[in-house]
Amino acid sequence: MHTSRRDFIRSTGCLTIGFCLGKWSLAESVPFAQELPSGLRMNDRINAWLEVLADGRVRVFTGKLELGQGIRTAIAQVAAEELDLEMQQVEVKLVETGITPNEGYTAGSASIENSAMSVRYAAAAARQKLMEMASQKLGIPPAQLQMMHGVISPLAGGRSVNFAELLNGQQLTDEVRQPVPLKPKDQYRLVGKAIPRDDIGRMVLGEPVYVQDLRFPGMVHARIVHPPNYQAKLLQFDEASIRKRFPGLLKIVVNGSFLGVIAADEYKTMQAQQALQQNARWSAPDKLLSLNGPSLIDHIISLPTKTEQVHKKGTIDGNAGMTLQARYFKPYIMHGSIGPSCAVALYDKDTLHVWSHSQGVYPLRDVLATLVGLPADNVHVTGVPGSGCYGHNGADDVAAEAALLARAYPGKHIRLQWSREDEHCWEPYGSAMIMDTSARLDSNGKITDWKYELWSDTHGTRPGGNVANLLPAHFLEKPFPGKVSGFSGGAYRNAQPYYKIPNQDVQVHFFNGPLRVSSLRGLGAYANIFAIESFMDELAEKAGKDPYQFRIEHLEDERAREVISRLRGMVQELPGTGAGIAFSRYKNAASYCAVAARVRVDMKKRSVQVEKMWAVIDAGETINTDGLKNQTEGGMVQSASWTILEEVKFDQLHITSRNWDSYPIFRFQQVPEVEVTIIDRPKEEALGAGEAAQGPAAAAIANAVYRACGKRIRHLPLVIPIT
Repeated sequence: MHTSRRDFIRSTGCLTIGFCLGKWSLAESVPFAQELPSGLRMNDRINAWLEVLADGRVRVFTGKLELGQGIRTAIAQVAAEELDLEMQQVEVKLVETGITPNEGYTAGSASIENSAMSVRYAAAAARQKLMEMASQKLGIPPAQLQMMHGVISPLAGGRSVNFAELLNGQQLTDEVRQPVPLKPKDQYRLVGKAIPRDDIGRMVLGEPVYVQDLRFPGMVHARIVHPPNYQAKLLQFDEASIRKRFPGLLKIVVNGSFLGVIAADEYKTMQAQQALQQNARWSAPDKLLSLNGPSLIDHIISLPTKTEQVHKKGTIDGNAGMTLQARYFKPYIMHGSIGPSCAVALYDKDTLHVWSHSQGVYPLRDVLATLVGLPADNVHVTGVPGSGCYGHNGADDVAAEAALLARAYPGKHIRLQWSREDEHCWEPYGSAMIMDTSARLDSNGKITDWKYELWSDTHGTRPGGNVANLLPAHFLEKPFPGKVSGFSGGAYRNAQPYYKIPNQDVQVHFFNGPLRVSSLRGLGAYANIFAIESFMDELAEKAGKDPYQFRIEHLEDERAREVISRLRGMVQELPGTGAGIAFSRYKNAASYCAVAARVRVDMKKRSVQVEKMWAVIDAGETINTDGLKNQTEGGMVQSASWTILEEVKFDQLHITSRNWDSYPIFRFQQVPEVEVTIIDRPKEEALGAGEAAQGPAAAAIANAVYRACGKRIRHLPLVIPIT
């Protein structure tokens, strides 16, 4: 095409969109939404979301990054559906500053709800305009035209025209306004089907897929020498001996306590990094724990807190007369990305280019501009999938470090790869949490009073808006002022029970803990649902009721009741095992998910083997059944690993979970069999589902352990007590 993408986006032309739908009538189309998705309201032109290529294919733009959730395929499906194209006629451009819409972060299970639905409406609006243009060109009313495979032709036969011919080098710059009638759902060919992701084959064959695979002509390599501790400062290092030992080093970059090495050969940078770790001298660090050897729970309870009322309903008379009380605990856990964080940066002609697996490239661009002293327009960030992460791992930090190195060594692509130890020790973890629960049952076994107190650090220190949230900002000779700050609300995600309970009191106590923390899949929902659903099982037993029925009796939402009822018919117990269940609605507003687990407990070895897990999920309208199943299966397996094994360990000075031996995750032989049933509701809105299974999976496992061995374990990871 002859017009640049940037010119398309800047276009201010606006044409009125007609309502002719070719073979469909307005009455056949789906009901209009009350309002357009927020991403589309902020980027309201068709060409912000799609463009027609010279060969007639359509390129779709999303402000989200592919994290393994299959968003690229789902977005292609909705666009192809509305434009009656085949999947191979649609390509999806992932987030890139200045090219794709600014949709903030790929987070909160909102990619389908926001980005995919924005593309759906933009594609539907594009269809309307293309049919109108074809009608004018062919002299045939829109109702007598049909659209298929990028070609518009008369129903009665005759001359046809394709998308590229209609546009003649231009693009659709119309504003998308309601009403935008969508394709009738009973005519869907692609949406709601199991369309395989096309990147899986490339992964299996070991072809380039991830940011870790990027290679550029003349590219050089780098490593960072991180301090031995959060607070340590660089005192000195012997640069002469390092250069003598490793001739050919291109540059050693030092800025305060920020220390990096650049070489043409990656292995040489690794060797130089290790030598510098031994060579450099650092200041004596502060202790991570200010108390002498307390348990983590006792330490957290002793910290100053800021209390916030999350929810209050009715009246609760303290803990007087409560039927049951319990304390649950979740330790610090890490993302444990299989591929350590990586970035490529190039500073050339006053512009900084960065390739990153950050989940928010626009927010990253803005803080990188501040970090390196450039206008935001002179920083260009391209999103590239990373190997294994749901949440805020080291992606933004390694991008910032690469940017600093690129400014110090311009004109070359610099690839900065973290080591496994870098990743384990420096990524921001998921916060440790304490959950105190108490409840009162009436004579009929119904919950009348519910009190919930939660202790948590923040669950969101992504860099957007605060340079201090970037790791290297603290190491520079002139560190950036300000404290690390973040999103506090993530701590009490799903802290309010979804059940009908007359009297409720839910509070959160925020503390500043000893370790660096941020967003990890599900944020606080994982621990909150683990506590609530474990406690629901304890209350069901206290009431003498079946755990399925006990939950159903406390639910008014029929969709919630159905996922539990459907789950009941799937679970199969075996001799010598125990089965447990749990339910949640993610954020109390997104997908419904009920999970069951069957476990086998070896009391002698004090070990738990999760044999099989089942899930029933209702995510409203399902775009891709295969993708939704994959997300739910993966969520259960990841949660099982967190629940059975994972805990970040540290002493008074250092993180001691530095590799897979000291921070074990599930190996293949530990992965349970998984089975997922989807309740598809095409007439309901699509709901976020990527984080729906983690919380109920944890509680289901804990409840299953109790039924297998009679041990009620309330602290994660689940360790069978000696007695």
